Amino acid sequence: MTTHLRPAGAERREPDGGRTRAFAVCVNGRPVGEVELATAPRLGSATGRVRTLRIQRSERGRGRGTVAALAAEEVLRGWGCREILLSLDPRAEVGLRLAAALGYTETGRTMAKELAAVPKLPPGSAVRPMAAGEYPGWRTAEVEAYARHWLDQGTPPDEARSRAGAAHDALLPAGAATPDMALRVLEHEGAGVGTVWIALKPEIATGGYVYAVTVAPEHRGRGHGRTLMLAAERECLAAGLPTLGLHVFAWNEVARRLYESLDYAPTAYHLRKPLI
Repeated sequence: MTTHLRPAGAERREPDGGRTRAFAVCVNGRPVGEVELATAPRLGSATGRVRTLRIQRSERGRGRGTVAALAAEEVLRGWGCREILLSLDPRAEVGLRLAAALGYTETGRTMAKELAAVPKLPPGSAVRPMAAGEYPGWRTAEVEAYARHWLDQGTPPDEARSRAGAAHDALLPAGAATPDMALRVLEHEGAGVGTVWIALKPEIATGGYVYAVTVAPEHRGRGHGRTLMLAAERECLAAGLPTLGLHVFAWNEVARRLYESLDYAPTAYHLRKPLI
C-alpha cells in the first residue's frame, strides 16, 4: 500500500509573501488524513512550517503519520526551505514521540497561567514605565539577544539580525508608546535592576503575554526575575485580563524553572528540524 500527499486545492499566496497549501494524505488514492504546509517569511524565506497534520482515527497506528511527515519535508525542500517548524499540544503524546523519532528538537515552549489575586511586590521594589530615552538602548540589547537565539539555531548572521529587528519593529512600531504594550522598569532600593515587556491585548488567546523579561547581569540571582513576573501579572490584572502567557527557549532552564515555580504550565511545544 502506498501513502502519499495529494494537493487539496490551489496554493495560496499570503499578504506577507508566504505560500500555503493543503494536502490530502492518501493511501492508494483513498484520503485518510490532511496536511497543511506554509512558509514563514517573517522568520526568513527558507523557513517552512507544518500547520496541520491529522490522520483519521481509524487509520492511526499504521505509520501513516510518519510517511505524511516525511512527504511534507520533501514538499518544503522543493519550496526551497532549509528548516521546518511545528508546534504541538503538550497532550499530543503520539505526535511528540513521532517528532522526536523524526529528528525534531524543542526550541522552546509557550506557557500560561490563570491569574487570581493581585500579587504584592517585595519590599524595596517598585515598577515604573520605561522612559522614551531608555527605549533605544533597551531595543538594541533585546534585538541582539533575540538574534543570538537564531544564530544558535544555525541561521546566518545577517538573517538572524534581520529576523530579530523585524520582529521588534512589527510589535513595537511606536516604540515605548505603542498602544496595548507595557514596557516597565523594575527598581530596587532606587536602582534600576531589570525590565519586562508585556502585551495587553484582549485578542491574544492567553490574555496578556510577556515578550521579554531581563535582569541586569550585575543584579541577577537576587529574585528580581520573579519580581518582574509578579509585576507583569499585576499589569495584566489591572487591564482586566485573567490569564498571562509567555514563551521560554529550550536552553533557558533557569527561566523555565522560575515560571514553573510561579505555576505556569506548558500550552504548546515548539519544535525545529533542519532540512539537509
